[in-house]
Amino acid sequence: MVARDDVVVGGISNLKFEITMHTAVDGFLRSLRIERNASPLTLKSYAEDFNSLYDYLQDRVGRIPEPSETDISMLRGYVAYLHECQYAKTTIARRLASLRSFFRYCAREKLTTSNPAKALRTPRTGRKLPSFLTAQQTVTLVEAPPSDEPSGLRDRAMLETMYSAGLRVAELVGLNLSDWDQDANVLRVRGKGRKERIAPVGSHASTALHEWLAVREVAEDARPEEREAVFLNRFGKRLTTRSVGRMLEKYVKANGLDSKTSPHSLRHTFATHMLDGGADLRSVQELLGHKSLTTTQIYTHVSTQRMRETYDKAHPHSQPARGRKS
Repeated sequence: MVARDDVVVGGISNLKFEITMHTAVDGFLRSLRIERNASPLTLKSYAEDFNSLYDYLQDRVGRIPEPSETDISMLRGYVAYLHECQYAKTTIARRLASLRSFFRYCAREKLTTSNPAKALRTPRTGRKLPSFLTAQQTVTLVEAPPSDEPSGLRDRAMLETMYSAGLRVAELVGLNLSDWDQDANVLRVRGKGRKERIAPVGSHASTALHEWLAVREVAEDARPEEREAVFLNRFGKRLTTRSVGRMLEKYVKANGLDSKTSPHSLRHTFATHMLDGGADLRSVQELLGHKSLTTTQIYTHVSTQRMRETYDKAHPHSQPARGRKS
């Protein structure tokens, strides 16, 4: 903080301090990392949200005000700007959540006297049903990688593991050799917020993992944390999430599957197939590592929709008869 002026009142120096928006945001992100154990990916998302705010303020207001100078009219202007740019409602909702959390932090740290973002209205986003694969499409995808070369064995092991354990792609590439208990056939998974959970490994994934580990080779110059990685690239170092996305896209295109299929689609597929198979919602919540049951409930809508479609196609009296008055 930098002293703005020095006013003497009754012989006592009354120092007023200013703190820039950038400094306040840095402090906020630091508090998320230390107090909430936020993941690097979460911190990156928050930082991107604030970079968007900086750009707007600099362009439309002409400067980036201090947190104490920021008022509701500025923030409403920012929200209107996001709508003008036709950002998705989900993106706008996330950025508003970032602003509320930030100004709540500022109020707590006495950087502002109130939270100007509190009155902002979040747009109704609705809930998109997640994309997923049918059982046959899943078989087609996981059997697509060639089994006569190391990269193919690795790719099949990754696809089988994501589908078998319902992993996020970041959780997959973050797996270490010590995370797989081969006796119990379970994985120790580090999820969002660095929370850990245990995920079962199915027989197909277990076989695929054994076949991959038999040919896995580590680069000589790999760092210790890379040597521990389960999944390595062609240079013998830990894979990135982007590499997994490119790998999946290749097999999706080659096999004529839905182009919207992403690594996260396998997680959706896992949850949908579990519920279709009779698993209870609480168990699926625990397996996915969801904090709230509400997040998991979206998959019940998927299963219900599929049930309705099946009923409409199969039941003779599901649709009104032609010419019959209702």
